[in-house]
Amino acid sequence: MDRREELREFLKSRRARVRPDDVGLAQHGGRRRVPGLRREEVARLAGVSVDYYVRLEQGRGQNPSAEVLDSIARTLRLDASERTYLFELVRPVPGIEGPAAPQTVRPGVRRLLDSLAHSPAYVLGRRLEVLAWNTMARVLIADFPALPAGGRNLARLVFLDSSARQRYVNWQRKADDTVAILRMDFGRHPRDPRLNALVAELSAESADFRRMWSDRHVQEKTHGDKSLYHPLVGTLPLSFETLRLPDDPDQALVVYVADPGSRAEQELRLLASKAESGKLWAAP
Repeated sequence: MDRREELREFLKSRRARVRPDDVGLAQHGGRRRVPGLRREEVARLAGVSVDYYVRLEQGRGQNPSAEVLDSIARTLRLDASERTYLFELVRPVPGIEGPAAPQTVRPGVRRLLDSLAHSPAYVLGRRLEVLAWNTMARVLIADFPALPAGGRNLARLVFLDSSARQRYVNWQRKADDTVAILRMDFGRHPRDPRLNALVAELSAESADFRRMWSDRHVQEKTHGDKSLYHPLVGTLPLSFETLRLPDDPDQALVVYVADPGSRAEQELRLLASKAESGKLWAAP
C-alpha cells in the first residue's frame, strides 16, 4: 500500500463523518456534493490555507508542524489512536522495508505466561502474530503449537478460521477491533512486505475483512471486555488487559481475567484443572 494514498483516503473518510453543524458551520440550503466537511471547511477551521490542506491530503505536504497536525486532528475530531495514526502517516519513522528479523519473546515473559495458570494469555507481535502463549490460551483461543507458523496470527484466526465465530461470542466486535489494530500496525510499518502480504491475503479471502478494512478505523489494543465460548462450560464473560513490553513496543502481553468470585472464574479454574490433568487440551 502507498502511504500517500492511505493518508488521502484516511483524511477523506474522517472529513466525511463530521457534519457541518457538528463544528458550528451553518448550512445555507442546497444539496452538498460531499458528505461531511469540504476541504476548504477543514482548512478554515484548522487555520491553514486551502491549498496547503489540499496538498497535505494528497500526500504532498512539506513536513507539517505538530501544531498544524494537532489543529487538523481537532477539526476532524480524531480520537487518540486516530491522531497517532495521522502523525505516523505524515511523518513515518524508519520502518521495515525488507525481510525483518523474527521477533523473540524473552524467557522471563514466557515464565510470566506460564505462571498465569487460570487466565488465557499470549504475546502479540507485529502483524498480530501470536509469538507465545500459555496453556489456557490453547484451551480457549487456539491450539497454537498445532498450527503452522503462518497460521499463528490473530487476524487469520478471526477471519479465516470458521470456529472463531463461535469462540468469540461477539464476533463482529472482535473482528472490528482486529482490523482497527492491524491498520494501526500499518501506520507504524507501512513498508513491511509481510504486513502488506497479510492484508492482501485477508482481502482476497474474506469479504468481511475487505469491507471493514475499507472503513479505515484505527485503534490501539488496550483493555476491555470480551466473552469467550467453550463447549464444556459455555460463555465466559471476561475482561482483558494489554501490556506493551518496554524493550520492544511491537510486542504486547494480552491477559484475560474473570471477576473474582464469578461463575466465569470458577469455570476457568475447572478448565485449567482438566488441562493440567490431561483431560482437556486445545481449543475446539
